[in-house]
Amino acid sequence: MKSSVNISHYYGLFSILLAAFLWGTTGTVASLAPTLSPLSVGAAAMGGGGILQAILARRQIAQQINDIQSNLSILLVGVIAVVLYPLAFYSSMHLAGITIGTVVSMGTAPLFTAILERVFDKKRLSLTWFISFILGVTGVALLSIGESSHISELDQNRESQKFIGLILGLVAGFTYALYSWSAKKLIERKIHSKAAMGTMFGGAALFLLPVLLITGDHIFSSNINLYVVGYMIFIPMFLGYVLFGYGLKTIDASKAITLTLFEPVVAAIFAITVVGESLNVLGWFGMGLIMICLLLLSKKA
Repeated sequence: MKSSVNISHYYGLFSILLAAFLWGTTGTVASLAPTLSPLSVGAAAMGGGGILQAILARRQIAQQINDIQSNLSILLVGVIAVVLYPLAFYSSMHLAGITIGTVVSMGTAPLFTAILERVFDKKRLSLTWFISFILGVTGVALLSIGESSHISELDQNRESQKFIGLILGLVAGFTYALYSWSAKKLIERKIHSKAAMGTMFGGAALFLLPVLLITGDHIFSSNINLYVVGYMIFIPMFLGYVLFGYGLKTIDASKAITLTLFEPVVAAIFAITVVGESLNVLGWFGMGLIMICLLLLSKKA
């Protein structure tokens, strides 16, 4: 029995890390379609992915519709958070740069998640988590400082926009933590992970798709725009969140979110190799701290 629990735990870890890897590609892929607005990219990615998740989970949703209705308040909180997250996240990357936007959004999410679990669930945070969090956030900060991109150089005269981008990154971090916490609460209340994620993201799609209709006038203007939107919908947003929902079955939300600090590492690597951004010694050191953080969290508490 203990062995099967440990195997499930490591499957959960792998699922979260694979999801984080897929999410780490979004900024670079979005940069390939500069004519698309960040609002249209976010609405298309999360809205389209949400519809697919709802379709995938239709049987589980139908079987547990009464349980879902009895937890409607938690579901609505999650839906609102899912609606706000992609709009804030992609706008943050657009205004502050790919790596900085990802770093702020993902770097603050573990703290917000820990606060939610402490306030609402009265969970005590382990020393391992606390040390991992400090290492991870320090690594994210160093990664942010050590990254110097062509975009950020061009934006030196637009400090106000960069500041707005950082604020939106905080909003993205909080809403990411909020819908992850909401999903975990639904799963803890015996709602299947597919049903929890499908109803939450499917509900959010009802609000995001109208945003896409308003902002997505350039989607069909070129093939690359269609390829980018298609990739966003099917790979990071659909497959990524299916993996994330599976991982939440065996891992606390605070630990899962901290594991997704792997995302800015992936984002930085792709930004360097594909977009042409560069990373100095501080950035590489920060990346090393994040990897130590992930190794600590991979140990079963």
